[in-house]
Amino acid sequence: MITGREKEPGRRNFLDNLLKFSILAWALSILYPIIAYFKIPVEAESTPTNIVAAKVNELQPNQGKVFRFGNQPAILVRTPEGQWKCFSAVCTHLQCTVQYRNDLQKVWCACHNGIYDLNGTNIAGPPPRPLQEFKVTTKGDDVIVSKA
Repeated sequence: MITGREKEPGRRNFLDNLLKFSILAWALSILYPIIAYFKIPVEAESTPTNIVAAKVNELQPNQGKVFRFGNQPAILVRTPEGQWKCFSAVCTHLQCTVQYRNDLQKVWCACHNGIYDLNGTNIAGPPPRPLQEFKVTTKGDDVIVSKA
């Protein structure tokens, strides 16, 4: 015959195991975010060092084109004199995308009316720094942009 005393160790074992599991779960819920914070993230895509941005006859003098350079936009400009210029298309003020305005012959940010000259220098508005400049070369019919 089973008495009440024989059932107690089973209950006690169950409660001890439940307490151990609860402490382990609590410790993991504390440690997981800490470990995840210090884990170095894997880069989603590699950033290219050069890219074919356009064809030579695609842009006429005094025109610009925004294109993708890796995971960020860049702007390719053909100056009124026919020279090629390329900059990061990310405004140094609030990271808006800039565009070329042929009426001003300047690179313009629509967010807060920031203006850059054709050397990438900030000349008006709130941008605190010049645009990052990229090297432009032509090879055959291709306009190739590379990180300087």
